Amino acid sequence: MCFYRNIIIFAVGFLIILGTTVGAPSVVGRDVSVIQGETGVLLCNVIDTNYNVSQISWERRTRGQPQDSEFVTIMPKSGLKVINGGGDRVKFIGNFDDKNGSLELSGITLMDEGIYTCAFSLFPGATQQKTIFLNVVVPPVSSLVDNHPVLGDKEVSLATCTAAGSKPPATVSWLFGNLPGNLTTFSNAIEHQNGTVTTVSSLVGVPSRELDQQLVQCVVTSKATKDQTLPFTIQIYFPPSEVNINEQPDGSFSCDTAAKPMPEIVWTRIDGSWPESSVTVKDGRLKFLTMDASLNGLYQCEASNEYGSKYGRLYVHNKAGHCTVCWTLFGLLISIIVVAGVIRFLCTSGKLNGIPLLRHWQAVKTIASTTTKEVPAGIEAESASL
Repeated sequence: MCFYRNIIIFAVGFLIILGTTVGAPSVVGRDVSVIQGETGVLLCNVIDTNYNVSQISWERRTRGQPQDSEFVTIMPKSGLKVINGGGDRVKFIGNFDDKNGSLELSGITLMDEGIYTCAFSLFPGATQQKTIFLNVVVPPVSSLVDNHPVLGDKEVSLATCTAAGSKPPATVSWLFGNLPGNLTTFSNAIEHQNGTVTTVSSLVGVPSRELDQQLVQCVVTSKATKDQTLPFTIQIYFPPSEVNINEQPDGSFSCDTAAKPMPEIVWTRIDGSWPESSVTVKDGRLKFLTMDASLNGLYQCEASNEYGSKYGRLYVHNKAGHCTVCWTLFGLLISIIVVAGVIRFLCTSGKLNGIPLLRHWQAVKTIASTTTKEVPAGIEAESASL
């Protein structure tokens, strides 16, 4: 009896050992998350068995292949065979001797996301398999745009920060400290068919001059990448305010006003046109190249941008030109009158006698009379023109 009992105990022990070493093989692997565009590794190998591996195969069910389909077969002699395309992206990084069927998949996209099943054909024994989930993570494309708020007294969106096409959804927040005005934020999420989400957040406030040029920050937080901080300087836009025309040291006239964006400056003459040879406009400044009475008139400076316009006017009254001639003639006339008066006084007083002198006086008198008739008329006309 003891002999048979020992045989039974030995057989049971042998079966237990055999079951432990070759009777309970298992396949191990793990789910993996890969950033879109990068390379992912699908780990898979069989353990706890001394059976031989005759074939390793992979199946998949992904966004691009929604039905279970063959993906890869690996044979000891022929090696890797990729089925249904994409062979240039797949690489066998395992080893038959180590019973390792791991793959490397490059250039991963959302279409690769899904379930991958790794299977080992054992001899002798049954096929063992493991299911692995490949999760594709998509970083957001972040942007911050100016909404061009115009100076006013109503709340508007000052700027918009967007985290586009991310998976999982990104979070968008604002840092603005203790800025003047009651700034608030408004966010919403847009889901796309490919599983990504776009998060949009607006900074809202009343556009005032106190907010102009203030610095804020948009912070985009995502599991797919490091936090991104986008700085932004608030811009408050407004039409031109009061226009002032100022004379500059070089003699030109500037058209000065406050506006955002910078206004376009246009000079015109209201009562006619100006001769191009006498007037120039450069960098918004009007300059007269000559001092001619023909330039007298009303000039207008208009400052305008996309939000409005304002103008100022300059009246030019140029006294130069004939004034020098006028004063020269006037001085000559006075001189002649004075000389004539002196000669007449000498004659009437009897201090100058004699026919030759009388004839000389008459000649001078004739010249003086002629000058007295012609010159005053010219002076009056010139005065009227001034």
